[in-house]
This record gives sequence, structure tokens and C-alpha cells, in this order.
Amino acid sequence: MEQVKLSQSLEDYLEMVHMLRLANGIARVRDIAAALKVKMPSVAKAVIELKKLGLVTQEPYSGIELTSEGALVASQILNRHILLKSFLIKLGVSEAIADKDACCMEHILSAETLEKIEEFVNTPSEPSKKSKAAKSTKK
Repeated sequence: MEQVKLSQSLEDYLEMVHMLRLANGIARVRDIAAALKVKMPSVAKAVIELKKLGLVTQEPYSGIELTSEGALVASQILNRHILLKSFLIKLGVSEAIADKDACCMEHILSAETLEKIEEFVNTPSEPSKKSKAAKSTKK
């Protein structure tokens, strides 16, 4: 099945459904609204769109469930966010700013760029030249 292209906004809603379900076991419209700092009607509209795309289900007055495709897409979005946040932290960016910037970056970077960032993040860092020099003088 071909993966649908979501708007940045719908990606944010889907990611938040996933994160709330992981943290609390349930994702409610009011919790999503509070977490994303939006109004509940905005969440309800996004949920309708995500339902049309087959990514979520929701029975009246109950929590929002991810479909199997929705869970896959949501976990990919969350993993992208975690990767970018790790990358920025590795560069020396504070955690709060890294989280905020990763949220912006996750929607616009190409697959190639994300792949290279993942290689960079997962490559063990070499000791700096300074620490190599210090080790050689201790011998």
C-alpha cells in the first residue's frame, strides 16, 4: 500500500495520538488539544481527516485508536523526531531547543538527508585530537 502524504499539521496530530497512547494508553481529543495548544474543534476536524485516510478510528465519546497503517506512519514520524532531536543535541543544542527545532525539521527534510543524519548520529564519535594527544603523552 502506498503511504499517503500528510500535511505538517496532520503529521503533528497523528504523532500526538501515538505519543499519548504510548504514555497514557489512550488519546482523547481534549488531551491532544492541550498538548498541541489548539482548540478541541481543530482536533476534531483533524481526526475526521485522519479517519478518511484510514489512519485512525474513533467510536463516539471514546479515545482515538490508530489503525495498523496509522501506527506505522505515526511511529515513523515519532522516530524521525527522535532522530533529529538526538542529532541536534549531539551538535550541542539544548534539549528544549532541540525538541522544538526537530518538530519543525521533521516535516521538511528529504529521506536522503534523514538517512545521512541517522548515519551521523549512530556513528561513534572519535575522541578529540586533544584527548588523543593527552593519551599519547601519558604512555
